[in-house]
Amino acid sequence: MRYAIISDIHSNTEALRAVVDDFRAQQVDRVVCLGDVVGYGAEPRECIEMVRELSSMTIAGNHDWAAIEKTSIEYFNRYAKEATYWTREALTDEDKEWIQGLPLVEKPQEDIVLAHSTLYVPEAFDYIQTSYDAYLSFEALEGRVCFVGHSHIPITFFQEDQITYSLDPIVRLPEQGKAIVNVGSVGQPRDNNPRASYGIYDAESRVVEVRRVDYDIEGACRKIIDAGLPEVLGERLKVGR
Repeated sequence: MRYAIISDIHSNTEALRAVVDDFRAQQVDRVVCLGDVVGYGAEPRECIEMVRELSSMTIAGNHDWAAIEKTSIEYFNRYAKEATYWTREALTDEDKEWIQGLPLVEKPQEDIVLAHSTLYVPEAFDYIQTSYDAYLSFEALEGRVCFVGHSHIPITFFQEDQITYSLDPIVRLPEQGKAIVNVGSVGQPRDNNPRASYGIYDAESRVVEVRRVDYDIEGACRKIIDAGLPEVLGERLKVGR
């Protein structure tokens, strides 16, 4: 089974379409989404429609929950708050009902777990950025590998004799031990690389590849400005921040 793993689309249809074209060319068997379909960008409804058609399993991210007032946005910066208020107005009741039904954690097969942020308190939407952060989720991981998003930065943590990490785009998961893999962000990368990021996981060979895809960034920026959203939300796409 070859999985396409997408996350943090953030209402960016240009990026999502480019990623879809890429994983179709890679002949994946199944698509799963790690949340934050909406937020920041100008086309939340279009992204929801595409994900509903493409993904066999989707979980909720903090911006998805924020769009239906299911989580606090007090910790959001001013631009994220403005985009959240805009998104709430843009979504239909049907869109919000779909988001309401999304779980926080799922298992597409016995040894694979999906989460947007952490496993130890998924509803708090904390980040996995350090070895200690990873340790807390490893303790809660019932499986061999967990795929996460949220930080928008691709990284793989390994737990064998000790916790290590890799920034390599292609990794083979260990036969023994566990792994937590962040596949990066489709619609708003933050690792100084503006290309859309997603993952392909071959469950038989246990190889993960984080793929980068060029897309029409200028087009996504224009839509953000035309929608009346903060211009900075488009400008950051150009530099991958």
